[in-house]
Amino acid sequence: MPSSTNLYEILEVEATSTPEELKTSYRRLARKYHPDANTHDPLAEAHFKEVSQAYEILSDPERRANYDRFGSDVGAGAGAGGNPFGAGSVQDIFDMFFGGVTGNAHSRRGPQPGPDAEVSIDITLEEAAFGASRDVTVTLPQRCATCDGSGCAPGATPVTCEQCNGSGEVRRVRNSILGQMVTSQVCTRCQGMGSRIETPCVDCRGEGRRPQSVTLSAHIPAGVEDGSTMRLADRGPAGLRGGANGRLFVHLRVVSDPRFERHGDDLHHEAHVSFAQAVLGATINVPTLRDEQVLEVEAGSQNGTVHRLRHEGVEHLHGRGRGDLYIHLVVDVPTELDDQSETLLRSWAEHRKEEVNEPSGGLFRRRKAKK
Repeated sequence: MPSSTNLYEILEVEATSTPEELKTSYRRLARKYHPDANTHDPLAEAHFKEVSQAYEILSDPERRANYDRFGSDVGAGAGAGGNPFGAGSVQDIFDMFFGGVTGNAHSRRGPQPGPDAEVSIDITLEEAAFGASRDVTVTLPQRCATCDGSGCAPGATPVTCEQCNGSGEVRRVRNSILGQMVTSQVCTRCQGMGSRIETPCVDCRGEGRRPQSVTLSAHIPAGVEDGSTMRLADRGPAGLRGGANGRLFVHLRVVSDPRFERHGDDLHHEAHVSFAQAVLGATINVPTLRDEQVLEVEAGSQNGTVHRLRHEGVEHLHGRGRGDLYIHLVVDVPTELDDQSETLLRSWAEHRKEEVNEPSGGLFRRRKAKK
C-alpha cells in the first residue's frame, strides 16, 4: 500500500463515502495488513497501524468534519491554550504519519500470539433451545511436541539477532518538515522475535508448531439463534515459536425442525384436525421440544384458531424463563368422499337447509369420473 497522508486514500474510499462504506473498507484492509497474517512482511504492521488510525479519525463525525475542513485532525481544544492537534497528542500525529516513533512505541520482541480461526457446526433446534456440549474437531497449528514450541532442535537454543541486537525492531532516523524523527520497524531478519534459530527442529522446521487435528469441547449456551458465533479464547492456532494460541470462532447453524417455526424465543406449530373434529371438538396430542402434550380442541373451532402453551418455547439467552409455543389449528377439508360419507354429508346439509351442488355435477363425482 503506498504511503499517503490523505486519510481517504489510506482507507481506499472517496471523500463522500458513507460511514458504512468506511467501516467495510477498514475491515477489508485490516484483515489484509494484520501483522499476524503477514509475518514475513515487515511493512504490514506499519500499514495496519496507518489504516487503523485513519479509520479512528474518519469514523468520528466531529473529527471527520474537522479533517474535511482543515485538512488535519484539528480538535475542539485547539486555540484553547493547549495542543493544536486536538484531543490527541503530538506523539499521536507523529505516529499516524511516520509509523511509530521511538519513546512510547511498544516493542514486538518475543513470540506473538497466533492468528484467529473459524469453524462452523450444525446443531439441532433442541440444542439451541436448551444448550449443549459439542465436540468440535478442527485441524490447526498446534505447539510442536518435539521442541515444545521453541522451534529449536533438541539441545539447541536461539541466538540473539545481530541486526536488531535482540530488540525485535530496527530504528531509523528521518528528516522531515517537523525535524528529525526516529522511526521503528519490525526486524526483517528475526521477524520481531529478537532471536534466531540456527539449528531448527526437524519436525516443525523452526516454527515451533505443526498442523494437527484436535477435538475441542464447546459449551453451547441455551437460547442461541441461527448464525450465532461463539468465541473460544486460546483455542485457536498456536503462535510461532511458543507464542500464545489465538482465538477460535465457532459459527452455529441451527438445522430447521419441520415441526416448528421459530420467531425469537417463541415457537409455532401447525396442528391439523379434521372437519368433524373441528365441529364436534376433540382431544389431540401436539409436539413440544422434548415430549408431547394433550390439547383440547373446542367444538366449533375455526381454521386458524391459536392455542398458547406457556413456557414451551426456547430458553431466554440473557435471562431466566422460556418463550411460548403457539399451536395453530388447520382444519383439513376432505378432497375425496366415499358414497356413504357423501350421503351423510348431504343429509346434514339438507337438515341445515344449506344449498349444495347436485350429485351429478358435484366436485367428488367429477373427480371420480376422471379416474
